[in-house]
Amino acid sequence: MSTEHEGDRQESAGPAPAASPAADAEPTVVQPAAPPAPTVEPPADPTLADFPPPVPAAPATPPAAPPPAPVPSAPEQPYAAPEQPYAAPVTADTAVHGAYATTAMPQQHPDAPSAPPQPTVVYGAPVPPPPAAPPGQPPYHNGPLWGAGVPVDQPKPRKKRRGGFIALLAATAVIAGAIGGAIGSAIEDQDSGSSGSSTSTVITPTTDPNAQSRPAGSIAAIAARALPSVVTIEASGSSESGTGTGFVYDTEGHILTNNHVVAPSVNGGKLTVKFSDGSSYPASIVGRAQGYDVAVIKLTQTPREKLTPLPLGDSDKVAVGDATIAIGAPFGLSGTVTSGIISAKNRPVASGDETGAQTSYMNALQTDASINPGNSGGPLMNASGQVIGIDSAIQSTGSNVGGGQSGSIGLGFAIPINQAKRVAEQLIRTGTPIYPIIGILRDDSYTGDGAKIASGPVQGTPAVTPGGPADQAGLKPGDIITKFDGVIIDSGPTLVSEIWSHQPGDKVAVTYTRNGQTHETTLTLGSRKGDQ
Repeated sequence: MSTEHEGDRQESAGPAPAASPAADAEPTVVQPAAPPAPTVEPPADPTLADFPPPVPAAPATPPAAPPPAPVPSAPEQPYAAPEQPYAAPVTADTAVHGAYATTAMPQQHPDAPSAPPQPTVVYGAPVPPPPAAPPGQPPYHNGPLWGAGVPVDQPKPRKKRRGGFIALLAATAVIAGAIGGAIGSAIEDQDSGSSGSSTSTVITPTTDPNAQSRPAGSIAAIAARALPSVVTIEASGSSESGTGTGFVYDTEGHILTNNHVVAPSVNGGKLTVKFSDGSSYPASIVGRAQGYDVAVIKLTQTPREKLTPLPLGDSDKVAVGDATIAIGAPFGLSGTVTSGIISAKNRPVASGDETGAQTSYMNALQTDASINPGNSGGPLMNASGQVIGIDSAIQSTGSNVGGGQSGSIGLGFAIPINQAKRVAEQLIRTGTPIYPIIGILRDDSYTGDGAKIASGPVQGTPAVTPGGPADQAGLKPGDIITKFDGVIIDSGPTLVSEIWSHQPGDKVAVTYTRNGQTHETTLTLGSRKGDQ
């Protein structure tokens, strides 16, 4: 941005002021009838008055000042004119406007030539237009003169493009600081050199800008409370390593995260938990559920600071459009905070690692808060700062250029906290997850609507488990399940996600088709311990 005309302007010395009129000149007398006013010399330009004339070199012997000429007394006027025109007020609007600024008027140098006397002006008389400005000076204000009793119109701001406006703000801030310092210095010099009391016009901040408070429900306030309880997890093994996120689950040192975050450390690997204050502690796996993609780890050393668990919310009460806040370590950047909304609920998601060997199913919360590799295991919170989900998966456009991981496109998925809490309690108690089942094998080659039960045994395993929940409810091989507990089923993964959102022992209604005919039944969910 060009800095031309920004800051103080340098004026060349002008010619000496005109000589005073003769002492015996007849003064102008204004009659009550108020004839047209005599020609008025323009008052000293208030802007140029701010810049003192250059100090001439002191002569060897200063010349003696001539005696003042006698001035005849002027006839009494109806209204006395002010001795000096009013000075333009210094306000936030006029202190810095564009490239120019109004500063405090400095004292007159003793060697500077005095200004010519001003003729008397009768208030109420017509004001003639101001004369043209001398060469080298800016034009006079084109509105009413200062002191004429009429407010001066402020110049209208010029319209600019947004980019130029932002650049102007940055430049103006620097210039305003420099001019403000000059004004304060001038006022201080005048106060220290004059007697009597005076009031300073310099305003200083009375509060510490670093101590600004934030509303309790703001993202900044929620993040400040949550960050000390969010950790970065580094998992390493003999063949792979990775970084993820977790959060403090209780005061006993349990950390809740994703199974795929801790998986690299399973076979003799290493787990390290790092807090936001920089402290790190070793940890061990308490239990993990591959199907749910949930894991619980525990610190093996007592932390120096007291652990503060994050409060848990109710994921069943979440509504589409609710605000969300995600905290994690995307691409290893610990303590990253992003925000968004709940984009959808009950989104069936089947996720797995890069090899596809570990597949998990969830009836997920969908959010547009930015979630990237490294956010996995971190908390998804609501506007009250309560955890409503565990960030677990993202939908991307494919691998990044060069084979790296791709990032967020606004489609992130989180395990509902109600389900994650239930699984975490199982892992803390027994170290083994428990899954609800209906006792069938799916036909994943089926591409129609619904989830199809396999038409026959698969590698010696019957399509419908004899005596299992589906068998007892009357389901047969080849049946197509179209609804489960009132939810429309459009695929096999959707059926698994819906089943695992329930608990063993729950009774659910099932709608299915057989030979083109629709049937309904009720079954009681069974259970299975551990991953298979």
